[in-house]
Amino acid sequence: MSNWKERITTDPGQCGGRPCIRGMRIRVADILDLLAAGLTQEQVLEELPDLEALDIEAALKYASSKLDHAIIAA
Repeated sequence: MSNWKERITTDPGQCGGRPCIRGMRIRVADILDLLAAGLTQEQVLEELPDLEALDIEAALKYASSKLDHAIIAA
């Protein structure tokens, strides 16, 4: 998925500026919490019917991008 960044939106007036999916009030953290609780992607899609499978992938890639940063050792 090359355009995952287009699916993640932030708006200071919505959800406290936390990253959301496509301008909806579904936060990236909500998706990650459901997956961490053991739900499958299919179950997440059932739980949040406005989501698309690519939204879940975008949330995972967003989280990965926030964790993957270079550490410079002196």
